[in-house]
Amino acid sequence: MNFDFSDEQVMLRKTVRDFVDKEIMPFIGEWDAKGFFNIDVVKKLAQLGYMGVCIPEKYGGSGMDYNSLAIVCEELERGDTAFRTAVSVHTGLNSMTLLQWGSEQQKQKYLVPQAEGLKIGAFGLTEPGAGSDVASLQSTAVRDGDDYILNGQKTWISLCDTADHFLVFAYTDKSKKHHGISAFIVERTMQGFSSKATKGKLGIRAGNTGELFFDQVKVPKDNLVGEEGDGFKIAMSALDNGRFTVAAGACGQIMACLEASVKYCHDRTTFGKEIGRHQLVQQMVAKMDAGLKMSRFLVYQAGELKNKGVRNTRETSLAKWQACDFANQAADDAVQIHGAYGYSNEYPVERYLRNSKAPVIYEGTREIHTIMQAEYVLGYRQDKPLKKMLPAWKQGN
Repeated sequence: MNFDFSDEQVMLRKTVRDFVDKEIMPFIGEWDAKGFFNIDVVKKLAQLGYMGVCIPEKYGGSGMDYNSLAIVCEELERGDTAFRTAVSVHTGLNSMTLLQWGSEQQKQKYLVPQAEGLKIGAFGLTEPGAGSDVASLQSTAVRDGDDYILNGQKTWISLCDTADHFLVFAYTDKSKKHHGISAFIVERTMQGFSSKATKGKLGIRAGNTGELFFDQVKVPKDNLVGEEGDGFKIAMSALDNGRFTVAAGACGQIMACLEASVKYCHDRTTFGKEIGRHQLVQQMVAKMDAGLKMSRFLVYQAGELKNKGVRNTRETSLAKWQACDFANQAADDAVQIHGAYGYSNEYPVERYLRNSKAPVIYEGTREIHTIMQAEYVLGYRQDKPLKKMLPAWKQGN
């Protein structure tokens, strides 16, 4: 596969990097320490078109390809995971899912303002008792005339207090197990909806994460995405997109660890020479660089398949698993290179280490992806094209 960047993609990387250096890097230490999510940064990203990078221009997006989305996520996570997460959830999990599964009416009402950055979208799948085991959902949606009555709770939801629209999954028929799950668009302003931020997180403290509560929320039947019972398929296709953005972001975190470590290797001297001259330090730096190159290859490979409209569950799973593991290891090594200083927030690497753990867990734990990859190899798992595959990125422009 040819991963040469176009002139447009080269400029995109530079523009996002300049944005990160100006709008995030000087302030992120303070935001992280205070647990403050700066929504103004997201609004500025929207003004630049980064909240709808790969959404067709027809629906208010920038009409770029999926590897352009990867570039945006990579460079944002170089600044901090919180802002890559905002793009991942808004674009990868919500908007791209509406593009694939939403009705034309839903696209005009919800996708267009999201792609334009006028509204923020989020994703509600995980519950207190249902993470990797999606079929254990307890949320329910009962048909009542022209509406559904939604009850339940979601947890670990990014943009919980800031999103305008939520793509929410609930049972419409529990007797059918995962085939009885359906997807709905829920607006924050609907009566009976509330949210609450989670405090005391290990990492991504500059992000907005928390719980959603649904108490007799009346959701119009027109907000049902797809058909009743399509929810599980919709959620899995959404995760193919979300995992792609997480993997791309992990590349940015490796890059941040590498940049910080290289600088420190030249600045710090021990035993009369730069610490970068010590072979065991070089070994850690070399691992970071190799991890970055391998992760990028896996991400761009998945991106090329997405550009062609080809099913990419296996490739995206592998990219997410490996890139997040590489990022976690790179952050650990970066702290080790910095020694005692790495244990202090005087340097950013302690934040990188804290932030690197969550992506190893969410959108499919390391263990889930290990099982998935083994089942592909053993022939236990075979993907069939979904009835509604996401079209190649140019379609609709």
